[in-house]
Amino acid sequence: MLKLYIANKNYSSWSMRPWVLMKQAGIAFEEVMVPFDTLEAGSHFKKTIEAINPAGRVPVLVDGEIVVHDTLAICEYLAETCPDKVLWPRDKVRRAHARSICAEMHAGFAALRNHCGMNIEADLRVQGKIILRDQPQVRADLARIVQMWSGLLEAHGGPMLFGEFGIADAYFAPVGVRIKTFGLPVPAGVTAYIERVQQLPGVKAWIDEALVEKRFVVVDEPYRIES
Repeated sequence: MLKLYIANKNYSSWSMRPWVLMKQAGIAFEEVMVPFDTLEAGSHFKKTIEAINPAGRVPVLVDGEIVVHDTLAICEYLAETCPDKVLWPRDKVRRAHARSICAEMHAGFAALRNHCGMNIEADLRVQGKIILRDQPQVRADLARIVQMWSGLLEAHGGPMLFGEFGIADAYFAPVGVRIKTFGLPVPAGVTAYIERVQQLPGVKAWIDEALVEKRFVVVDEPYRIES
């Protein structure tokens, strides 16, 4: 069976992507949780993950002797090994577009990711207002997300970005979490898309498990103190 190494569901957006993809697509796998402690060399997290992935990061997919790290590489591997699941759009043009926006997420949106870290169980709407006021690049990232999602939903008719659920929706699922956590203003159509994604069984399962996790990690909590 495939084995997927992840970190805390409340914080680890990169872990969330392949996990919800596999869960929603019905790809059987064993979850191996390696909770964050610190990201410093010699920490339990680093030592555990570096034994599997020398880059010292999650997620990591293990398929027998094959080890795949990096979220996008994992998604491509799953699409290749599970063609019946149709994780990328069947149409060549849509497939190219889906790959492009996933690569854009992978390499971009640094301001949104840095200032609005994933924290599923927190209510950071007050902080979100301050961030939007003070961080023009976050505003620019949010505007690009709205432009992208609105255009895709209009072009393909929903309910997901390319019609049916696939890698692109899994890839942007953590962005929807950030938008809700920080109360970032988006149009009604985008809000409705976020809600549809979060009600998918695979995504809902991740969120529900994150909400009961209760592992407070200081390095991932720039806006709160442990109570």
